[in-house]
Amino acid sequence: MSVVGFDVGFMNCYVAVARAGGIETVANEYSDRCTPACVSFGPRNRSIGAAAKSQIVTNSKNTVQGFKRFHGRAFSDPFVQSLKNSLVYDIAQMPSGTTGIKVMYMEEEKVFSIEQVTAMLLTKLKETAENALKKPVADCVVSVPCYYTDAERRSVIDAAQIAGLNCLRLMNETTAVALAYGIYKQDLPAPEEKARNVVFVDLGHSGYQTSVCAFNKGKLKVLATACDPLLGGKDFDEVLVNHFCEEFGKKYKLDVKSKPRALVRLYQECEKLKKLMSANSSDLPLNIECFMNDIDVSGHMNRGHFEEMCVEILARVEPPLHSLLEQAKLKKEDVYAVEIIGGASRIPAVKERISKFFGKELSTTLNADEAVARGLIVRCFLRTTQHLSPKC
Repeated sequence: MSVVGFDVGFMNCYVAVARAGGIETVANEYSDRCTPACVSFGPRNRSIGAAAKSQIVTNSKNTVQGFKRFHGRAFSDPFVQSLKNSLVYDIAQMPSGTTGIKVMYMEEEKVFSIEQVTAMLLTKLKETAENALKKPVADCVVSVPCYYTDAERRSVIDAAQIAGLNCLRLMNETTAVALAYGIYKQDLPAPEEKARNVVFVDLGHSGYQTSVCAFNKGKLKVLATACDPLLGGKDFDEVLVNHFCEEFGKKYKLDVKSKPRALVRLYQECEKLKKLMSANSSDLPLNIECFMNDIDVSGHMNRGHFEEMCVEILARVEPPLHSLLEQAKLKKEDVYAVEIIGGASRIPAVKERISKFFGKELSTTLNADEAVARGLIVRCFLRTTQHLSPKC
């Protein structure tokens, strides 16, 4: 039996294993280390991962993603109700009062709990790990955001049990990142010397987490964490989508938000445009063929205009950093380095804000996408070598 680390994100998942004397993020059947957190239900079968993502446009009503945010939440929760109208798929109340997902599967209407859908995804990740290791996988460590409540954590553990996994531990993503950073550092101060304080800033697709950790040789201490669970790369996508919905409404007389399929396509194109703008400051085109009513649409955007539209979102970057230093009772000059990870941390305006706040160059020694998964497997390895009890 082997222990593996599952980084289950809002949009993508990563599987890490320890083998051949090192830590490795394993690839799926498409030779891709990134597996989309997506499940699609059809009339004859069910698709998970990359196969499901390819059906987001063609089978939008029965293809679910972003379900991570519903773990442990009641259907009546104001947060769930606020998201209800923005979802392409339907959600419903389970007999227990929790949130479920309503889809057409095998030509029948079914409601699956969030735990069941997450278990489907974990089963796929388990298969990926088993194919890579060529042996059965039962024990795992799963990542969760640091702001998850006890109910949300229990929901993730239940999902792992449904998938036939023994979840040894749920690990905060902030701690996993710190472990991934410290495990290979050979120049850390000795235990009796002053600790090295490193700040980690993780801006993903749907959450913003920060932590400050003190490092000595063989020792790691998380001094403080601060977060904004509602800030993420999705907010930047939303700004672009709203802009083009308005533009296409005036230019082509199209009500984009009335057609879920068209809206999904626009989200996909806006996400691509956002990534292109991170690497290019010139005017960039957005073209979609047969967008709605057989009409081809086009628009353009540049980084300067985009940043102007995102001023309110960018203003939310600093408050968690202020809170972090206050909790840790540290000054900016006490920080040795600032490591950034997460997909949305690649946005130049975000990097500029963080760098300006700390008054130093940002460090990118960690893999922005795989750092959490690598940290999880470090924890798996430590647990195995130290013969720790799974309940400790």
